[in-house]
Amino acid sequence: MTSSLSSTPAFNHVGITVPDLDEAVEWYRQVLRFTVLGGPIQIGKEDEPFGEVLSDIFGAEWASLRVAFLATGDGTGIELFQFLSPATTQPDRVEYWRTGPFHVCLTWPDVAQLAGHIERHGGKQRSKVWTLFPGRDIVYCEDPFGNILEISSGTFDQTWANRASAPE
Repeated sequence: MTSSLSSTPAFNHVGITVPDLDEAVEWYRQVLRFTVLGGPIQIGKEDEPFGEVLSDIFGAEWASLRVAFLATGDGTGIELFQFLSPATTQPDRVEYWRTGPFHVCLTWPDVAQLAGHIERHGGKQRSKVWTLFPGRDIVYCEDPFGNILEISSGTFDQTWANRASAPE
């Protein structure tokens, strides 16, 4: 089966699992100033239509969760999930070797400033501030729930467009 896209899809949202939804919603709202669009709500297997959809995604062991819907300053969605059954667990270290996303990147002009702000509010700075290119700094942080947040001083396209590829 072949198909072609006439344009590039836009990024819509990311789902982030947290061990305490109420605490996470408040942290993302207060610390990063994300807008809460909806929730928290609880969804179980028996709830229509979302229970059926989530059962299709997560399989037979899934039974219930809580979710809230937030948005960044540019309208990108953040879904925060707390799994109730089976319960969310927080790993002791970043599982970067697993497939799938291992961080979310936010754009902020002064990465050190935002990293300090995150640390003062229960998160931590995981790396030093790195200058990738002149005027393009990054730093890796962690929210209080174990999720990795990269902070970049420029948007993705501003940082990577027109850069020379690595030699082959």
